Amino acid sequence: MSEEQQQVPFTQEDVKSGDDTPINVKVVSSSGEEVFFKIKRVTPLRKLLGAYASKVGKDTQSIRFLYDGARISATDTPKSLEMEDNDTIDVMVEQVGGYSS
Repeated sequence: MSEEQQQVPFTQEDVKSGDDTPINVKVVSSSGEEVFFKIKRVTPLRKLLGAYASKVGKDTQSIRFLYDGARISATDTPKSLEMEDNDTIDVMVEQVGGYSS
Protein backbone atom coordinates (compact mmCIF):
# COMPACT_ATOMS: atom_id res chain seq x y z
CA MET A 1 0.00 0.00 0.00
CA SER A 2 1.24 3.43 -0.91
CA GLU A 3 1.36 6.09 1.78
CA GLU A 4 2.72 8.64 -0.66
CA GLN A 5 0.71 11.86 -0.75
CA GLN A 6 0.04 13.65 -4.01
CA GLN A 7 -0.56 17.39 -4.30
CA VAL A 8 -3.30 18.15 -6.80
CA PRO A 9 -2.57 21.31 -8.80
CA PHE A 10 -4.99 24.18 -8.40
CA THR A 11 -5.70 27.32 -10.39
CA GLN A 12 -6.01 31.00 -9.54
CA GLU A 13 -9.77 30.50 -9.87
CA ASP A 14 -9.64 28.12 -6.90
CA VAL A 15 -7.88 30.73 -4.77
CA LYS A 16 -10.18 33.60 -5.82
CA SER A 17 -13.22 31.84 -4.40
CA GLY A 18 -11.75 32.31 -0.92
CA ASP A 19 -12.15 28.68 0.13
CA ASP A 20 -8.60 27.51 -0.49
CA THR A 21 -8.28 25.37 2.63
CA PRO A 22 -6.83 22.03 1.52
CA ILE A 23 -8.12 18.69 2.77
CA ASN A 24 -6.55 15.24 2.64
CA VAL A 25 -8.42 12.62 0.64
CA LYS A 26 -7.68 8.90 0.48
CA VAL A 27 -8.42 7.06 -2.78
CA VAL A 28 -8.86 3.31 -2.25
CA SER A 29 -8.97 0.71 -5.03
CA SER A 30 -11.04 -2.48 -4.88
CA SER A 31 -7.80 -4.36 -4.14
CA GLY A 32 -7.20 -2.18 -1.08
CA GLU A 33 -4.41 0.00 -2.49
CA GLU A 34 -4.44 3.49 -0.99
CA VAL A 35 -3.23 6.74 -2.53
CA PHE A 36 -3.40 9.98 -0.58
CA PHE A 37 -4.05 13.40 -2.09
CA LYS A 38 -4.16 16.93 -0.73
CA ILE A 39 -6.72 19.02 -2.59
CA LYS A 40 -8.39 22.37 -2.09
CA ARG A 41 -12.11 22.25 -1.27
CA VAL A 42 -13.08 24.15 -4.42
CA THR A 43 -10.87 22.30 -6.91
CA PRO A 44 -12.90 20.26 -9.42
CA LEU A 45 -12.37 16.57 -8.68
CA ARG A 46 -11.50 15.90 -12.35
CA LYS A 47 -7.96 17.00 -11.39
CA LEU A 48 -7.74 14.39 -8.62
CA LEU A 49 -9.33 11.72 -10.81
CA GLY A 50 -6.86 12.43 -13.62
CA ALA A 51 -3.90 12.43 -11.23
CA TYR A 52 -4.99 9.09 -9.76
CA ALA A 53 -5.54 7.49 -13.17
CA SER A 54 -2.14 8.69 -14.35
CA LYS A 55 -0.45 7.36 -11.21
CA VAL A 56 -1.93 3.86 -11.56
CA GLY A 57 -1.61 3.76 -15.37
CA LYS A 58 -5.34 3.55 -16.13
CA ASP A 59 -7.55 5.54 -18.48
CA THR A 60 -10.06 7.74 -16.63
CA GLN A 61 -12.81 6.24 -18.81
CA SER A 62 -12.12 2.73 -17.51
CA ILE A 63 -12.44 3.49 -13.80
CA ARG A 64 -15.27 4.88 -11.67
CA PHE A 65 -14.94 6.95 -8.53
CA LEU A 66 -17.49 6.77 -5.74
CA TYR A 67 -17.99 8.88 -2.64
CA ASP A 68 -20.47 7.61 -0.06
CA GLY A 69 -21.72 5.13 -2.67
CA ALA A 70 -22.54 7.81 -5.28
CA ARG A 71 -20.59 8.27 -8.49
CA ILE A 72 -18.36 11.35 -8.63
CA SER A 73 -18.60 13.58 -11.69
CA ALA A 74 -15.68 15.57 -13.06
CA THR A 75 -17.26 18.87 -12.04
CA ASP A 76 -17.90 17.89 -8.41
CA THR A 77 -15.70 19.53 -5.79
CA PRO A 78 -14.95 18.43 -2.23
CA LYS A 79 -17.07 21.39 -1.11
CA SER A 80 -20.06 20.43 -3.29
CA LEU A 81 -19.91 16.85 -1.95
CA GLU A 82 -19.46 18.15 1.62
CA MET A 83 -16.26 16.15 1.97
CA GLU A 84 -14.23 16.43 5.14
CA ASP A 85 -10.55 16.02 5.85
CA ASN A 86 -9.42 12.37 5.57
CA ASP A 87 -12.53 11.21 3.68
CA THR A 88 -12.26 8.22 1.33
CA ILE A 89 -13.04 7.91 -2.38
CA ASP A 90 -13.56 4.37 -3.68
CA VAL A 91 -12.29 3.34 -7.11
CA MET A 92 -13.90 0.60 -9.20
CA VAL A 93 -12.78 -0.76 -12.55
CA GLU A 94 -15.64 -0.51 -15.00
CA GLN A 95 -16.78 -3.91 -16.16
CA VAL A 96 -17.90 -4.18 -19.75
CA GLY A 97 -20.01 -7.01 -21.09
CA GLY A 98 -21.08 -10.05 -19.21
CA TYR A 99 -21.38 -13.77 -19.30
CA SER A 100 -23.49 -15.42 -21.93
CA SER A 101 -24.15 -19.11 -22.05
